[in-house]
Parts: sequence; structure tokens; C-alpha cells
Amino acid sequence: MTPIKRMLVTGGCGFIGSNFVRYWLKQHPESQVVVYDKLTYAGRKENLHDLWENDNLSLVVGDIGDLTLVRRTCEEREIDLIVNFAAETHVDQSILGPLVFTDTNVRGTHVLLEVARALGIRLHHISTDEVYGHIPDEHQSVETDELAPRSPYAASKAAADQLVQAYSITYGLPVTITRGANNVGPYQYPEKAVPLFSTNAILGEPLPVYGDGRQMRDYAHVYDHCTGIEAALLRGEIGQVYNVGTGREMTNLEMVDIVLETLGKDHSLVRHVTDRPGHDRRYSMNVDKLRALGWEPKYDPRQAVAEAARWYAENSWWWEPIRSGEFREYYERQYAKRLIGTAPR
Repeated sequence: MTPIKRMLVTGGCGFIGSNFVRYWLKQHPESQVVVYDKLTYAGRKENLHDLWENDNLSLVVGDIGDLTLVRRTCEEREIDLIVNFAAETHVDQSILGPLVFTDTNVRGTHVLLEVARALGIRLHHISTDEVYGHIPDEHQSVETDELAPRSPYAASKAAADQLVQAYSITYGLPVTITRGANNVGPYQYPEKAVPLFSTNAILGEPLPVYGDGRQMRDYAHVYDHCTGIEAALLRGEIGQVYNVGTGREMTNLEMVDIVLETLGKDHSLVRHVTDRPGHDRRYSMNVDKLRALGWEPKYDPRQAVAEAARWYAENSWWWEPIRSGEFREYYERQYAKRLIGTAPR
């Protein structure tokens, strides 16, 4: 496979993107990495605060929907590979305001594909297990399963997946896709469950658990997602999709218990609140295809959640400014009414 010398990482200031940039530069110090990021609320330069002095890392602030800027960046930087992390990712936000998810996740991906096609650049697309929809108890999703998204977020990611695969078939564009499980770890914006519950617990605030809390999720450490992407890039087959997770699930209540136990907090903080619309009960992926490339996850789900909770306990400098800023407005809108009248678990 052609060596990767100059990589464009879209969404590289976001949660998974910034962790991938960190991992890639450590493992491949000879590579040039250009981060292309719109710097929305969840895309923060602080996520790479200690790396900006690295001569092999640079930043272009821009929207992936801006075809002119994307193309100019790829031409001027002589990009070999686009790795597309750029996306609106939060299901709750997609329910509150779905159109931006179509703009970024579908049209933005389409722009990247058009630039890649015009310039002959390989593209790797980061997707999600949510494209498979709710999974019956007896099944684990494999890469050839039908896509059955049930939220605006998942639908936008499924549409992007299909565009990527269509460009592979129609134009012969060299592409790969990875579909990640529920990632946890450093620099995850606290709208997501594990950082939300971790920071709430640290602050002594209630933990709003949707419904009965028995939804099943594969909580995978972001480090393992990064090594999985690396395996797909270096050893994967062009045109293929690879699931990335642990292959094991736990209930959301089990996740909450791990967070509280790790932080030494009382379970009386738990509150069961009104569930969100269309909440999928179970995600579960078979990751044998990626394992066949020689990849193995380092963390099981319990370890992943505990490691993430510890990171938030040790890095209040990162999340405290977020929690005291515009995040508070979102939190009140999303949870204030749900929490009224709730009692400890």
C-alpha cells in the first residue's frame, strides 16, 4: 500500500480526531498531519494544546462543506490521504436541531469525496455502530448488514457511508470505512454520557439516566479506535468496511456504576429521567474482520469507562471552562424538566 506521508485529518480538533492525531504523530513521527477543523463547540484547539509546536502538525480552520477551501488545502499541502472525522455526532443534538447534521455529515462528506475524486486522493471515513440501528439480542452486527438508522444523527452517518461506498463502486475511488462503537476517553465533550456523568459526579450533581438505563452499549476506549483505524489504513483492503469495538456490551446502568465506583461517589446521585425519542436498546458489533488484520483492543469496556472517568477527575482544567460556559444552556434545555421530581435510585 502507498506510504502515507501527508494526511488531512478533518475534525482533528474533536474528541476522536484529536486522539487519533496524537496517536498517529507518536507512532508515525515522519508523517505530516494537517488538521482541518471548523472549531465548533466540540472542536477545540485545547484538545491538541501540547502539540501545536510540532513542526509536522498544522491547522486549517474551515468547513468541510467549503469545496474551494478543501481543494486548495489538499493541493497546496500535497495531501495523500483524507481521514474524515468531521461530523456532528450527538444524538440528542440531532433531535433538537437535525438540519446541521445533514449539512455536515452528508453534504460535507460529499464535498470531501468530490475533492478526493478530482485529485486522486485516498479517503478513509469514520462512521458509527449507530448506522445499524437497534440490534436484537441474538445478533452482532457485521459489516455487510443492512443499515437501519433510527435517529437523525444515525441517518446522516448512514447516508455518508453509502456515498463513500458509491464513490468506490462508481469512480473506483480508493476508500475505507471504520464503524466505531461508543468511544470514551480524554477530551470528549461533556454532552456525551461518560464525561457528563463523570463531571456531574465530581460536582455532586445528579446523573440523569435515560429510561430504565438498561440500554446495551459497547463502550470502547478511544485509544483502541485509533489503533483500529491505523490497522485499516495500513493493512485493510481498499473498498472495505471494518467494525471497531470490543465485541462486548454492558448496560448504561453498569456504566454509571463503574463511573461512580471509580470516582468514589454515592449511587444516590442517579436519577432516572424521561427517555429520548427512538432510543435504540442495543448496539453490538462483531469485530472479527478487524481482528483478522492483527488488531486487538487493549481495553475491555469496564476498563475503558474507568480510565475515562479517572481522566476527567485528573483534568478539571479542561472541562471546567466548558461546564461553566455555553454548555450550561444546553444542559438546562436538555435535562432541567426531566430532572424535576426525580428521586434517588
